[in-house]
Amino acid sequence: AKVLRLKTGDMVTVCDGQGRECNCTVSDVSPGQVSLVAHHWGNSQGEAVVPVRIFMAFPKADKLEHVIQKATDLGAYEIAAFPSSRCVLKLDAASAEKRRERWQKIAASAAAQSGRGRIPQVLVLPSFEDAVQRAAGCELALFPYENEHALSLRRAIGSAQAKTVSIMTGPEGGFSDEEVLLAQRAGLQVCTLGPRILRCETAPLCALSAVLFAAGALD
Repeated sequence: AKVLRLKTGDMVTVCDGQGRECNCTVSDVSPGQVSLVAHHWGNSQGEAVVPVRIFMAFPKADKLEHVIQKATDLGAYEIAAFPSSRCVLKLDAASAEKRRERWQKIAASAAAQSGRGRIPQVLVLPSFEDAVQRAAGCELALFPYENEHALSLRRAIGSAQAKTVSIMTGPEGGFSDEEVLLAQRAGLQVCTLGPRILRCETAPLCALSAVLFAAGALD
């Protein structure tokens, strides 16, 4: 309120962080308190028509922070980080929770900046197997892989009629053959993102944008 210099009579939109928002009028501004008159609650207009969950293996440095911020901007429903065999970053339980708290704050800030009505939940999963199991629970589960050449992302998405979508991407070194096989057996669709090898922080954002575009969420 201080940054926006709100005053009596201004119109603002507030959200519950779970997908609903309300148009309000500022009725009073005093130190430490802003009073609003609520007019109408409804579903947020800033949410994507299809919930897309991002699963990303731990990358090096602060790359995941970048992905969380941009994926939230684009409309991701949930973002989960997990360990895989080729991850350079290794986290114990305490370190993982500390980072998760920071990552959740980044998601909250990005949601406010982009006009979201829902703050994506940020998760840290204990294993690759847990990530696969959770991703496989979506109606359309995508597994972009640099050594796949037969199934394109366009064909995997199809008519984009799926009610829930997951996208699972690897670390800098990619996934191992064993991990790819496990994902296939769980029902994930191994697909290619094209002829170029994308950086680990680019791949999930590319796939997310493609899914949302196909679903009409960028209209």
